[in-house]
Amino acid sequence: MNDILKRVKDIKADCCVTILLNTHRTIPDNEKDSLLLKNLVKEAVKRLQAECKAEDAKRIAEKLDSLSREINHRYNLESLVLFVNKDIAEYARLPLPVTDRVIIDQTFATRDLIRTLLKEKKYYVLVLSRDKARLIEAFNDKVVREIEDGFPVENTSLYPSQKAEAAIANRLTSLQQEFFNIVDKQLLNTIKENPQKVLICTEDSNYHQYLKVADQKEVIIGNMGGNRMAEKAHHIVSAAWPVVLQSRKEKLKDQVRELEKAVDSGKVVTDFSEVWNAVNQGRGQTLFVQEGYFQPARLVNNTVELVQGSIAGKEDVIDDIIDEMIEINFRSGGDCVFLPEEKLKDFRGLALTTRY
Repeated sequence: MNDILKRVKDIKADCCVTILLNTHRTIPDNEKDSLLLKNLVKEAVKRLQAECKAEDAKRIAEKLDSLSREINHRYNLESLVLFVNKDIAEYARLPLPVTDRVIIDQTFATRDLIRTLLKEKKYYVLVLSRDKARLIEAFNDKVVREIEDGFPVENTSLYPSQKAEAAIANRLTSLQQEFFNIVDKQLLNTIKENPQKVLICTEDSNYHQYLKVADQKEVIIGNMGGNRMAEKAHHIVSAAWPVVLQSRKEKLKDQVRELEKAVDSGKVVTDFSEVWNAVNQGRGQTLFVQEGYFQPARLVNNTVELVQGSIAGKEDVIDDIIDEMIEINFRSGGDCVFLPEEKLKDFRGLALTTRY
């Protein structure tokens, strides 16, 4: 899913079609999914004929038809998203409900992919002892793989060869930290191509020693105490997942507190035009969006004019200005948080904390 996001998020073309629809996991409900998709494809084709050049509309319509036919609805999850323009045709199954809709714009609507990746995400478990380190890549409560390139790391120098030296506690501590430093450098080198957060699994005393030498403490989300070095990877990940979930809950609380502090310090904007200009200037920190909130709009001299009612096919209308804001803010290194309606009732569904 992250690979699809990487492929589509920066694409810009005259006619990018995104189709989103809710689906079903089981028979007989998922037998209705193909009909809903067919109807949404018809809606997309009708809009393409009205909004795009005839040659492009025909080519994209053919790609939509071909892509929709290849989807096996027996493997559906909670929803589907299709990305099609004259050059690409991709789809993804999502584990989250969406709002059924067709979006035609100069970019693809990726907010639901982002929402999925924020909620269901890969992470690493660094299983650590004084003698050895293992690294496991996980997705939710499932093992993706145990890393074998560069891991496991074995400690060959913890115990001094001379007995007199072994009696010196400071020397042992130094050797221990040297090993943890080697592990940390190998960890960062291994995950640099696919950076994700890291949960450490070790005894508390080891964890505190590791933190002293860790070069990038921000990638570490915490520690799952205990020595699990001898356990199988799937047992370790099953135990790690509740800890990761709790970490995410705490992060969400911190982000909500960040919004509250930003209000007090004057570093929050809620007006759509101000939000739009801030993210385009690279000033956006975290964009807080009400779940399920979509807003069509026009851009007039860098001012956002909100559009009400049915606007499909209307000239110069962006189907969802919030989706555009999310993508622009991510490209500038910002973040996005989706919250229930009651959490953002004082902000009319949208708020942005700014860096300055």
